[in-house]
Amino acid sequence: MGWAGEGWGGTPLCHTGRVDYPEAPVPAFLFDLDGTLIDSVYQHVIAWHAALASIGIDLSVWRIHRRIGMSGGLLAHALVRETGRSLTRDEISQMQAAHADEFRKRSDSVTALPGARELLATLTSVGAKWAIATSGLAETARPALELLGLGEDTPMVTRDLVRHAKPDPDLFLAAASLLDVEPRHAMVVGDSVWDLLAARRAGALGIGVQSGGYGREELERAGAYRVFADPAEMLTRIDETGVRTDGS
Repeated sequence: MGWAGEGWGGTPLCHTGRVDYPEAPVPAFLFDLDGTLIDSVYQHVIAWHAALASIGIDLSVWRIHRRIGMSGGLLAHALVRETGRSLTRDEISQMQAAHADEFRKRSDSVTALPGARELLATLTSVGAKWAIATSGLAETARPALELLGLGEDTPMVTRDLVRHAKPDPDLFLAAASLLDVEPRHAMVVGDSVWDLLAARRAGALGIGVQSGGYGREELERAGAYRVFADPAEMLTRIDETGVRTDGS
């Protein structure tokens, strides 16, 4: 069925059939890891708390939680700034090593978040590209692939592969490049305000999940155009992201 309207000077316009235009690309997704696909935020919080204690800094765990998602170096500086103390490079390196050790001690309690495996499998089945982009180092991040039922060939960008981590956009820009997609055609899925700030700087749409501990309002203020409780809810409402699973 065509449509009719008026052109310049009231001249009737009539169009029948369809207008030719470029097809929209299939949506691509760039996933954060901790708190987004795996339930590991609080293990990281406790690991950072112990790492800070190893250099004589006692900081409340809630203050640490607010910084999870940043790169380790930025997180260290941000936390220590609240104590009025400065750190040397050696102390930062010591603290990051202590964090990795403490996290490994707790890694047995880390699990995939509800619906994470199914969400990734569904995206793959409909031809939607996706990659993982995490502020974590490869040594702590890559073991999570097994939790998600993924192979070593899974597209993943870790902190040690880019110049800057979140809230800089480097991780997501690198992940988009890995998928050979433009960032503006991708959606970043993350659980923290740092993910969403990095998404905005990369020129991508942001989707928030609450499974890392941030509230809906915080995520929306940071730029999330949709917020889901966890990957399971995102999967049930995947049509809201432009993904069609019914073939239509």
